[in-house]
Amino acid sequence: MSRLGFLVLLLITYLGFDIYTFYGLSSLTTAQSFFCSTYWIISAIVLLGFYKVSQDLQRFKSGVRPLSTNLLLGFGFAVFVAKILFSGLLLTQDFGRVILGIINNFSSYSADLTGTSGVPSRNRIITLASAVIAAIPFFSMLYGMTFGKYRYTVDKIKLSFPDLPSSFEGFKIIQISDIHSGTFDSVEQVRKGIDLIMEQEADMILFTGDLVNSNKNEIDPYIDTFAHLNAPYGMFSVMGNHDYYGMYRIPKGDHASKSAYLSDFNNKHKRMGFEIMNNTSKAISIDGDTIYLVGVENWGAGPFPKKGDLSKALKDVPDNTFSILMSHDPTHWDHHVLKHPNKIHLTLAGHTHGMQFGINFLGIKWSPVKYRYKRWMGLYEELDQYLYVNRGFGFLAWPGRVGMRPEITLIELEKG
Repeated sequence: MSRLGFLVLLLITYLGFDIYTFYGLSSLTTAQSFFCSTYWIISAIVLLGFYKVSQDLQRFKSGVRPLSTNLLLGFGFAVFVAKILFSGLLLTQDFGRVILGIINNFSSYSADLTGTSGVPSRNRIITLASAVIAAIPFFSMLYGMTFGKYRYTVDKIKLSFPDLPSSFEGFKIIQISDIHSGTFDSVEQVRKGIDLIMEQEADMILFTGDLVNSNKNEIDPYIDTFAHLNAPYGMFSVMGNHDYYGMYRIPKGDHASKSAYLSDFNNKHKRMGFEIMNNTSKAISIDGDTIYLVGVENWGAGPFPKKGDLSKALKDVPDNTFSILMSHDPTHWDHHVLKHPNKIHLTLAGHTHGMQFGINFLGIKWSPVKYRYKRWMGLYEELDQYLYVNRGFGFLAWPGRVGMRPEITLIELEKG
């Protein structure tokens, strides 16, 4: 399907939900004139907003994304989600009304029963309840796009390993993931997250991929901000699936341009202070004890780049050595890491963002992304190996976060 065809289909779908929602909500008010004008003005603002956003994104190649673009995009998406939810609840009620109408019609023809023919009217209380339910994600998303997207949180965990070298007792690692710099709309807000990272006084900082959305230059306005990061034992990074998308726009046969693009992209990592590790390893030593940090290029199940080569990355790692792996996509853990003959003690991943929407409160963890990814957030253990999936530092597509705050992970290693 062409881009235009997709947009036309999306517009028709939106208008269908729009009209259905209008007639559903109109049954709840007696001020029809005011309601009608207000409703369609908001709908027009949403459609015009989506048009402006599409124009802005086509023009936007680098620099800080305008706040107005993110606000329009976020508001329009919140309205769309609310209308889909309300329409779904209304459709459930209407389906039940049709079934009752059929039953009533059959009953009216029965000699033994005296039924009432016709489809019953909508239940006002159920319709009102549907509107209230739909309003919950709407207002939550308004909060998420205005305040939630930059509410950085530090998640602290301690991991014990019996074979951890003694000199690494208490070694602290910061993990961040999924920066997606092209979606940020404020250098100042990002700096708050950087300051929070530095407050943790970690020994090493690891970034597990997706520095940009689709173009290497998206990070340019934030390079100096991230360059404030530092750690005694270094800062290291790998590439995520989005980091390759800029190269896909270069013709397949133009290897020189692809190489130049990748070289410049790697240089941006260096300017930020990160050493990029794609299918390589590095020894980290303290007082004669050594652990190995391993990094692979992106490997993801499904339609994602599969450039990660774990065996190549491990070729210089001695057997039975404590190792930590950076791998952007958590599906790599089940497909390759757990099956590899070399034991990887701890794998750090990201990619899922916790879908930027869900519940992570009082031990309750839920997000729609769990139905797509087996390992989608937090800590997992299997075969005496750990996987940690970070929720991400930035945000993508919808410019907000609800219930899934941007995460800075602080991991402290213990021997035990």
